[in-house]
Amino acid sequence: MPDRFGTEVGGQLTDQPPGLEDHCNPVGRIFYSASTTICTPASRSQPVGAALGAQAGEARLTEVVTAGGFSRVRRATETPFNLVLEARP
Repeated sequence: MPDRFGTEVGGQLTDQPPGLEDHCNPVGRIFYSASTTICTPASRSQPVGAALGAQAGEARLTEVVTAGGFSRVRRATETPFNLVLEARP
């Protein structure tokens, strides 16, 4: 939906740790163990039950986001600890 200046607004940002190979360090181990203990079971309890957790990766997240009705997904930015995807209608 465009704003008053004609710029498209709306969308969602998704934050995810990068792949496992980039997280073989103390912080990565904490992220993955928290995801396995908290995020994955919480997702499994939902009707869809995708159980993605922190291990989903960019390709799988893009599939899920586009299946949810977003048509454009791009990597907005990344840090040593996070991958941020931007999804737009």
